[in-house]
Amino acid sequence: EVHVVESGGGLVRAGGSLRLSCAASGFTSEHYIIGWFRQAPGKEREGLSCISNTHASTYYADSVKGRFTMSSDNAKNTVYLQMNSLKSEDTAIYSCAVGVGIWGPCSVRDEYDYWGQGTQVTVSS
Repeated sequence: EVHVVESGGGLVRAGGSLRLSCAASGFTSEHYIIGWFRQAPGKEREGLSCISNTHASTYYADSVKGRFTMSSDNAKNTVYLQMNSLKSEDTAIYSCAVGVGIWGPCSVRDEYDYWGQGTQVTVSS
């Protein structure tokens, strides 16, 4: 059984930082991608960042480039999203997702098969 679990959300003041974690386990594909997404109330889901286990590059959306950093700890089956210089518009539910059987550079527009429940991030101004 596949498990995708996010943690690390919370309330932070504008300009502050948070680090989200995503523990993903139970999938057996040799090729996979993992992405971070967010959805604010009344807005469409936005793809923020992704990594691939078959390609070195990491993708970032323009809205978070230079402020957010995605990393992975393969030994812990965990990926992280370090979020710095947070703004009120970063307030959203943040989710991570796993796409299996995908080889090469990732895209947040790829099909993701397994999703976590999400974690709330609230940035106060």
